[in-house]
Amino acid sequence: MYPLSSRLPCSTARHEQQRIEPPYKDRRMTLETTLNHGCICHTLDARRLRAQLESDPTLAGLAQHIAQTRPHLFSSTAVFLSQNTFDTIVATVAAIERVAALPAYRTAALARAPGIAQHAFGPLGVHMGYDFHVSAEGLRLIEINTNAGGALLNTALARAQKACCSSMEQAFASYTPLDTLEQTFMDMFLQEWHAQRGDQVLRFVLIVDNAPDAQYLAPEFELYRQLFVRHGIHAAIADPGALQWREGRLWQADTVVDMVYNRLTDFYLEEPAHHALHAAYVAGAIVLTPHPQAHAVLADKRNLVALSDADLLAKWGVGSTDRALLAAAVPSTQLVTPENANSLWAQRRQLFFKPVAGYGARAVYRGDKLTRRVWEEIVAGGFIAQALTPPGQRLVLVDGEETNLKFDVRAYTYAGQVQLLAARTYQGQTTNFRTPGGGFSPIVGIPPWNTLLRYQ
Repeated sequence: MYPLSSRLPCSTARHEQQRIEPPYKDRRMTLETTLNHGCICHTLDARRLRAQLESDPTLAGLAQHIAQTRPHLFSSTAVFLSQNTFDTIVATVAAIERVAALPAYRTAALARAPGIAQHAFGPLGVHMGYDFHVSAEGLRLIEINTNAGGALLNTALARAQKACCSSMEQAFASYTPLDTLEQTFMDMFLQEWHAQRGDQVLRFVLIVDNAPDAQYLAPEFELYRQLFVRHGIHAAIADPGALQWREGRLWQADTVVDMVYNRLTDFYLEEPAHHALHAAYVAGAIVLTPHPQAHAVLADKRNLVALSDADLLAKWGVGSTDRALLAAAVPSTQLVTPENANSLWAQRRQLFFKPVAGYGARAVYRGDKLTRRVWEEIVAGGFIAQALTPPGQRLVLVDGEETNLKFDVRAYTYAGQVQLLAARTYQGQTTNFRTPGGGFSPIVGIPPWNTLLRYQ
């Protein structure tokens, strides 16, 4: 155990060489919470980050471009996470994906999805994102996302860290093999390709999003394009409106598209500008990843209603171990209906409301901030009510002033396996990249010998 009289393992810890005082007397508060609340340390090495982002000559200037146009994309401060929390995240992701494979669960999820989600060609969907709040109250799953952005950006960020003091050097031996992570991502795309195309050769990957140059994470598109090129695969970035469906193939200009890395938030390809992509996918003419069925089965927020219903899970055949794990990790979630509207309004201060088809924290509301006008829109349909769970807090130094930022943790996964963890630090109601001192933050593991701090 790490004794109370000892220094916290951070040379700039606010409470070093002191007995920890409130709010740290709560026995539930682990060392990770104590460090996140009390350790002011800048771990980002800007020169290393530039080297990571611009490892290929074609990417020269990318770091400067990010700094000028997206000054709050990267935080200079890491977030601490214990081995126990990491293990619980891994176990929770695996349990959810086991549940999602059950016939009864899939039938229920697909019954409310449009026709395009009924198509399955073999791929699983790259870069699922499981978002968690981690605080003294425990670990809580907030939502699940397809096409979770930031994996390559966070890989570069994690590689650009330095220990803030000698006692933390052990923590910077990441739980993730960073040297091989890009190869892991490349293998993931190749597995998606072979699941649908067998031994055929992958020649051309198209990274697709609406107005891609205008997207906040556009720099990452360039990193992916270069990743494919380094592995001998032609790659480009395009708006789906520029694609053509003809002769049973999807074309970008005069090139046939083999695979589409889908970064769209039109999850079912319903917009008119996505007609060519829709037609090509339904015909099986392209390998699309992630795809509509992945969203319907995992990322549709109505799935959280089932995942938080222990009785329903038992009826579907979910084992007691997984039920217990999900009961602890998934906040109680309900679909908002006219029938339960009055009850939910009365409980609104303990609830968070989200659109079932939402993304990127759009149109989400804390219950204690609701107006009657917004409430009428919520009751009109298409929202879930989720038990309010507090995010973690991270102490940072901004312009010489100590500031507490909120943070969440994103697990980037594939086939139920966690590939990378990263945090997002922010101020406000939901995650954003507009907070001084905030942005993507790397996860620093706490060495096993001080996993838990006991208070007496």
